[in-house]
Amino acid sequence: MGGLNAAQYVSIDEEASPRLEKFRKVSVLPLIFLIFYEVSGGPFGVEDSVQAAGPLLALLGFLVFPFIWSIPEALITAEMGTMFPENGGYVVWVSSALGPFWGFQQGWMKWLSGVIDNALYPVLFLDYLKSAVPVLGGGWPRILAVLVLTMVLTYMNYRGLTIVGWMAVFLGVFSLLPFVVMGLIAIPKLEPSRWLVVNLDKVNWRLYLNTLFWNLNYWDSISTLAGEVDNPKRTLPKALFYAVFLVVLGYFFPLLTGTGAVPLNLDLWSDGYFSDIAKIVGGVWLRSWIQGASALSNMGMFVAEMSSDSFQLLGMAERGMLPEFFSKRSRYGTPLVGILFSASGVILLSWLSFEEIVAAENFLYCFGMILEFIAFVKLRVQNPTASRPYKIPVGTVGAILMCIPPTILICVVLAIASMKVMGISLLAVLIGFLLHPGLKYVEKKRWVKFSISSDLPDLYTATDHENTESFMD
Repeated sequence: MGGLNAAQYVSIDEEASPRLEKFRKVSVLPLIFLIFYEVSGGPFGVEDSVQAAGPLLALLGFLVFPFIWSIPEALITAEMGTMFPENGGYVVWVSSALGPFWGFQQGWMKWLSGVIDNALYPVLFLDYLKSAVPVLGGGWPRILAVLVLTMVLTYMNYRGLTIVGWMAVFLGVFSLLPFVVMGLIAIPKLEPSRWLVVNLDKVNWRLYLNTLFWNLNYWDSISTLAGEVDNPKRTLPKALFYAVFLVVLGYFFPLLTGTGAVPLNLDLWSDGYFSDIAKIVGGVWLRSWIQGASALSNMGMFVAEMSSDSFQLLGMAERGMLPEFFSKRSRYGTPLVGILFSASGVILLSWLSFEEIVAAENFLYCFGMILEFIAFVKLRVQNPTASRPYKIPVGTVGAILMCIPPTILICVVLAIASMKVMGISLLAVLIGFLLHPGLKYVEKKRWVKFSISSDLPDLYTATDHENTESFMD
């Protein structure tokens, strides 16, 4: 089984080729907000957690869940992302530890999960606007709005990652600011007893866990942009650290304000309800601000997710897992073919309902995370002296123990999926199993050109005994 040639990665990161230097532009601040939007984007979409389980469990969920899932995933991303500082991210991690077949499966499942996730943002965008523009509630106007919105945001991705990164900074500040204002206005109206409401007999555990999981995952998505980051070995861990705090605070305090400031009616807690709370607390002007912030936040999540998905395809093509044309860049440095493929997937999947989208992407995402945990532990055990610019200070045993709680959570999320979601997701996994040998056959017949980028290290040249020195710092 192959592994990382650490010396080769030093040469790539510190003496990068002109091709890589030309497009490596993302600094710490834009990276923090790109992570923020790939994971969160603000409290829009968390309302279902209150409807499913009541205020107490919703608040506890967004405090406890990060320790079970978000922090371990962010730490693993920091270690593995600095160990493999190239586009492709988790695909490269899994390929190095488990081989190219499982690397491809990781790429297929995570890309499809990301596209499914991105199909949700036009839906949320229109859900927040339909109270102000009722015609967007359904029918052809809604379908047309989804198509137009998807095309406009896709064009923004095409124009460049630097634009997307600084756009994320602006949108992040604008999206969170009205909730700070709402929290200040709501202080006199808060009733702490409302936070303690819970009815365990009526908890919708499937909706509750899926909502928490969906709102607090995707920390590893930023790894697929590592090749575009300025000094990723230092920038990536720092950005992940600050993003964890930003995401958790961005969920918890709006929920604290919303559940404490208005009388509880669980039936009303669904997509878009924060705008109604804003009207009750501050008036029409605050509701309009929240609606505008939601619209812009969904734009930010869309472009951040599409950047991750499209650069993942570019990274896979640079590794020879996909046809070479996926690695071609536009004049703005963006992966044009990857963007078009991702946008097409969003349009095809936009017919799914909110709950179906969340459950389906969670199901596929779980499969990918299992492979990531296995790769992380295997590289820790087999290649303990490989270069790790950032290393989680827990030792090998600690690394294994750290993966146990999120793995248990994965099993729970998989177990509570509906039969429809489970069937569709397993069919998608089966397609991945067939795609890999199919692409190998196409490559063998030379119908389409495949190639490995010359300035990337070989993941499969080192073995446990034959090339031990290649894993040394």
